[in-house]
Amino acid sequence: AGKEQGDVVVPTSGGRYDVRLRARQRVAVYWDEEVAEVRRCTWFYKGDKDNKFIPYSESFSEELEEAYMIAVTLGEWKKKLESPNREVIILHNPKLMVHYHPVASSDDWVSTPTEQGRPRTVKRGVENIAVEIPSGEPLQIDHLVFVVHGIGPACDIRFRSIVQCVNDFRNVSLSMLQAHFKKSQEQQQVGRVEFLPVNWHSSLHSTGVDVDLERITLPSINRLRHFINDTILDVFFYNSSTYCQTIVDTVASEMNRLHQLFLQRNPQFRGGVSIAGHSLGSLILFDLLTNQKADPEEDEHCAQGSRTTSSRGGIEEVKEILKKLELSEYCDVFEKEKMDRQALFLCTEKNLQEMGIPLGPRMKILHYISSKTEIKVWSPSQHGDSSEDVRDCQYRDVGLGQVSANYPQLNYKPTIFFAFGSPIGMFLTVRGVKRIDPNYSLPTCKGFFNIFHPFDPVAYRIEPMIVPELEFEPMLLPHHKGRKRMHLELKEGLTRMSVDLKNNLLGSLRVAWQSFTRAPVPALEAASTDGEAEAEAGTEKQPDTKPEEAPAAVKEETPLINVGRLNGGNRIDYVLQEKPIESFNEYLFALQGHLCYWESEDTVLLVLKEIYQTQGITLDQPLPGSQ
Repeated sequence: AGKEQGDVVVPTSGGRYDVRLRARQRVAVYWDEEVAEVRRCTWFYKGDKDNKFIPYSESFSEELEEAYMIAVTLGEWKKKLESPNREVIILHNPKLMVHYHPVASSDDWVSTPTEQGRPRTVKRGVENIAVEIPSGEPLQIDHLVFVVHGIGPACDIRFRSIVQCVNDFRNVSLSMLQAHFKKSQEQQQVGRVEFLPVNWHSSLHSTGVDVDLERITLPSINRLRHFINDTILDVFFYNSSTYCQTIVDTVASEMNRLHQLFLQRNPQFRGGVSIAGHSLGSLILFDLLTNQKADPEEDEHCAQGSRTTSSRGGIEEVKEILKKLELSEYCDVFEKEKMDRQALFLCTEKNLQEMGIPLGPRMKILHYISSKTEIKVWSPSQHGDSSEDVRDCQYRDVGLGQVSANYPQLNYKPTIFFAFGSPIGMFLTVRGVKRIDPNYSLPTCKGFFNIFHPFDPVAYRIEPMIVPELEFEPMLLPHHKGRKRMHLELKEGLTRMSVDLKNNLLGSLRVAWQSFTRAPVPALEAASTDGEAEAEAGTEKQPDTKPEEAPAAVKEETPLINVGRLNGGNRIDYVLQEKPIESFNEYLFALQGHLCYWESEDTVLLVLKEIYQTQGITLDQPLPGSQ
């Protein structure tokens, strides 16, 4: 029994570490990390410059405890003990115990305790120690997210590893859950989201390629060349068929291993799995996802997207459309009529009226149908007229130029794919993909969000490749505190004011010029030309009113822009709001813009919002400007 008790393993830090009590070690579960020492703390010390009590080693704590018990029992105080580092501890009484550390070495003059500076305070036990012991993370895990890093071993401006950066991302997510999902947490609907890092850099550089590179690297500017070999060359490695295979095998096998290990340690887990990639990591995941094999039923549904299937999926798609149009209360009516996407697009106003849909919602639905139809007309089909031919051709187009590799299959279907600071659009363009078919979606993943900082030099958009005929801005990510940053509001206000002043000034000048250049009319003909003058004035006023009405119409249609099925019909590109200090100089903060996502509350909140939205859980208060 004693042996079994000594071999107890206690999971800590949300189950990501195991503490082996007998060996006094803390071991990482999901990744390689140096084993950390664990102490049973009974005696502590604190110096003037220390902001917390530091525990002594267990062996010396036992010596201190023995001397303390003797002093208490016999009443003999002012005991002196010498620590392994020749430091002196004096037990004056139960409330006053001090620790002197030697200033001089053994060969120098020996100094007395009074000459050694201010002593440290010694404390027995944890009573009356002002320390906040963290309550730990929620036990309930609602969703699992694998995070794949970009080039190099360092992932942020402080040269930290992917493990440390994902730890920050996870900590921010816990604070965002407490701030924006408090009601759901109180109702025990929300626990937390687990984020696990996926490291492929160490596996790539353990193949012996570093030795080969070192042999041909010039000796000058050594540190710069070493940095390039360790980071920038990862892009070229991925474009090599030999090392691309190593990278995709490592990423896929590591995600499958982590998924299996996570399920073993969390057998009660019933949530979904999503994936996120930063920089080059997002491209690796995109290539993996485009080469996944969908189930035959799903493949048929994708190939013949408008054809009626067993129609549960079609009905669900109609519900999503109604939810997007804020008409969720009519879902039951459409479900009763067995209305799928194809049937919805065949509806006329008379059909909707017969179903009992009021005029306002009818207009919204008909406007949505017409906008979707226009988008379909815009997408050219150069390889055939059938939807199946278009889909197959575009599938080949998306994979065009990919490195020749055998892409492994994942053991699960990701719910959502998040790309941070992603060069996917640039790589697709360089590979020869001019546009993405609006009907194309990733075979096994129905959600895709491309998130980027406005000054990120590595990030590129995706939506213009789907709808190249339209020019529209990416979705602006709302600030996590519920409003747009002050400097952006001020900038927009000044821009709007200058546009209004310009329009008013031009209008006044136009009227003055027209009145100046108009030919004089005889008084006798005034009566006969009154009608013509009114008609002329009407035609002159029309150009003034049309430009003002057009932007309003555009603004109404902007939320209904069809960006294809890559994200289930929802917007794909999301841009962060730059901080006030970043707006002073874009170039100074370009690198920081590419590495800012790990501690970005706005990024984390979007990830949590979209994940929990798949479970029917929303924010306590919707953020202004959010979709």
